[in-house]
Amino acid sequence: MTPLRVLRPMLFAAGLLAAASGGAAQAEMAGHGGFVKGVDVSPDGKLVLTASFDYTLRLWDLDRQVPLETLNEHEGAVNDVAFLPDGRHAVSVGDDGTMRLWDAAYGKQLRVFTGHQGKVAAVAVSPDGNLAASAGWDRSVRLWNLAERAQLRVLEGHSDVVNDIAFSPDGAKLLSGSYDGTAVLWRVADGKELRRLTGHGLGINGIAFTPDGRYALTTGVDQSLRLWNLASGETLESFLGHDGPVGPIAVAPDGRLAATGGVDGTIRLWDLEAGEEKLILPGHARPVWSLAFGPEGEMLVSGGADQVARVWNVRTGQEIGVTGDRPLRASIPEPRSRGARLFRKCAACHTLTEDGGNRAGPTLHDVFGRRAGSVPGYKYSKALADSDIVWTEETVSRLFEVGPHELTPGSKMPLQRMPDADDRRALVQYLKRHAEPGGQ
Repeated sequence: MTPLRVLRPMLFAAGLLAAASGGAAQAEMAGHGGFVKGVDVSPDGKLVLTASFDYTLRLWDLDRQVPLETLNEHEGAVNDVAFLPDGRHAVSVGDDGTMRLWDAAYGKQLRVFTGHQGKVAAVAVSPDGNLAASAGWDRSVRLWNLAERAQLRVLEGHSDVVNDIAFSPDGAKLLSGSYDGTAVLWRVADGKELRRLTGHGLGINGIAFTPDGRYALTTGVDQSLRLWNLASGETLESFLGHDGPVGPIAVAPDGRLAATGGVDGTIRLWDLEAGEEKLILPGHARPVWSLAFGPEGEMLVSGGADQVARVWNVRTGQEIGVTGDRPLRASIPEPRSRGARLFRKCAACHTLTEDGGNRAGPTLHDVFGRRAGSVPGYKYSKALADSDIVWTEETVSRLFEVGPHELTPGSKMPLQRMPDADDRRALVQYLKRHAEPGGQ
């Protein structure tokens, strides 16, 4: 459902350069202020949950493609989300190191699960809804008892970041994929490693079971999709087509079709029985972060670095749209100047508008002379909230010179540095022209 580590910085860089382009078109769910990193469709096919870099989740009416609720409790980018079988509850994971249980229908957080020592990349729910599994950058897989709301056990064996996780259809096994280049099959009952799949060589970004539980699919930095026999551990097929690393994967409920998303901005549909590529869906045109089939397998939802979720008809390869007006994404002036081009690196987190444009960070409108961590409505780290920094030309320049980890140790601001003094000067001048009240 969600990538990766090596793919993550590549997606991040590609997305930042394009984060504020154009207005929203039909056949997309727009509204997030950052990359859409995770998607899931409810068991009845009526709802979609999206997880975003903007620290939020959104619940959507799939037929109308309109938002119903915004879930706001994470303190970092939200990387993945999964519905429980009841279609009402869901779990999410994020860069804040937590897994959270929600009553999605009411946008209410029910529980915060802690244990991972770092970012959490992916989450999966067991078929009976009693367990959840999370994949972490701390190299561990963790099993959680949702009924008792407690950690059940920690599965250790990977030597690098764990990027994705999935339960087998019978709930008895888990499969994890890691940047160490392996996928590991685990027994849920006792956490025992049953088999290790090797062959990608480079990092594994996405994993999935086939509906019969006999086979697995993995995607990787090596640009391939691989089909595995879980009984023997052998690779049965290797599919190539993406122009770059392959990230998320989803398998249709009947097991005949798989969908993959890539850094190349395309979604590719693969006929698993024929062993060939069936369709290419080029709508995102920027890195694709997440995929989920609907319960009937006729529809696919995707999320990407273009900050929207899209809905596809997998038989025709066409986007499924609705009529009516769409909310426009916040825009910034065209990058005619050096400063404008540099500001595009900030546009995934900040806008220049008074209303803030639903970004992960506060608006930069009227930023000069403002105390850091003072705009209401944001969950600032204690380090930033307690700092005495006032944003001036000098402090903004210093922030980009040394990075937030040096200027405000302990803050959760994303790492973004500009070592070139001329770049910093151009950005500050751009902000002075466009961020101050009455600026153009």
